[in-house]
Amino acid sequence: MQTFNPGRRVLASVSIAFTALLGGGTGALLGACGPFTDTANDAFCPFVLEVYYAAITTGTTATTYDPAGNVTRTQMAAFLSRTVDRTLQRGGRRAALKQFWTPQSSGVLGLTAVGSTPRLVESDGADLWVANFGGGGTVSRVRGSDGKLLETWTGAFAAYGVLVAMGRVFVTGNSSSGQLFRIDPRQAAGAVTTVASNLGNGTVGIAFDGSRIWTANFSGSVSIVTPGASPPWTVTTVMTGFVNPLGALYDGAHIWVTDESAGTLLKLDGAGAILQTVTVGTSPRHPVFDGTNIWVPNIPFGSISVVRASNGTVVATLTGNGLDGPATAAFDGQRVLVTNEPGGTVSLWKAADLTALGSFGTGASTTPYGACSDGVNFWITLNTSSQLARF
Repeated sequence: MQTFNPGRRVLASVSIAFTALLGGGTGALLGACGPFTDTANDAFCPFVLEVYYAAITTGTTATTYDPAGNVTRTQMAAFLSRTVDRTLQRGGRRAALKQFWTPQSSGVLGLTAVGSTPRLVESDGADLWVANFGGGGTVSRVRGSDGKLLETWTGAFAAYGVLVAMGRVFVTGNSSSGQLFRIDPRQAAGAVTTVASNLGNGTVGIAFDGSRIWTANFSGSVSIVTPGASPPWTVTTVMTGFVNPLGALYDGAHIWVTDESAGTLLKLDGAGAILQTVTVGTSPRHPVFDGTNIWVPNIPFGSISVVRASNGTVVATLTGNGLDGPATAAFDGQRVLVTNEPGGTVSLWKAADLTALGSFGTGASTTPYGACSDGVNFWITLNTSSQLARF
């Protein structure tokens, strides 16, 4: 089995050829290859300049590239890491909109008044859908471009989790008899439609696997809901092996749920049986999948378990960076944000290498809980002040 050897040498010409495969030259150039006097203006020159202009590698001196020299595997790792960083920084919607900033104080957050006691929130790509637990249970629709409250849907008793799928919005009802509500965004706001009222008690987390809806029920079960032509939809509830399921997500292959009392992250098969149990921190809440890893907030002692989805390995346990009762994680394609419910802050990391990016306040007595991203901004529910914050 091959091991990572930092001293092993790789030809720089291989690096250039690899860069060529990644795409895109800068076009034909005249004279020397940019600032490099030791590099020919040949077919490889555009690729050398591309990695130079993108600050992936800047040469051995200001005027030399040393095209025939060797690079170590450690240097190659640095080149690849910078390539990932530059691609993410320049390829996202934030770059196109010139939004490279991170809000530095609660005074610059955009705030929208929503329903009472907002819990989780999701984006449909244009609008935000907020589940408001209090006030009889409502769902707020907020326009993502400017934060304007567009509509309020009623009848979602004890609204908690939100799922956007199948061109509809689904909301869990965290009541003694778990419920699943449906909203058709094409229709005028009104009462939600109840598609199932026989889920496990205390329905919280919700996920979709492409054909069925899964809910995590805090009373000790997972429900699998099969959509039908008309309500009520078929529900299968699985109890074996669960204590207090809370969060749920789908990674493209499996459903995962957090079990708060057990301190575990559980991978499920298509029938809801537990395939793998991953021990994380105490009282894990609402995780997020970044395409490779699952970020699990562990609320009481302030840690994040980063779990490799492919094999269930805990690759890192993050502490510090302002963590204070982390509740919900969200991913924007480049960064992971975690809300700190009692702390009144959010913590931010670079997802690619787990670098801490700082902790930022959401205001006194706000109790940030739910979070999501629309690809431009993070959106955070402020439980105590009944607001949705644009971060």
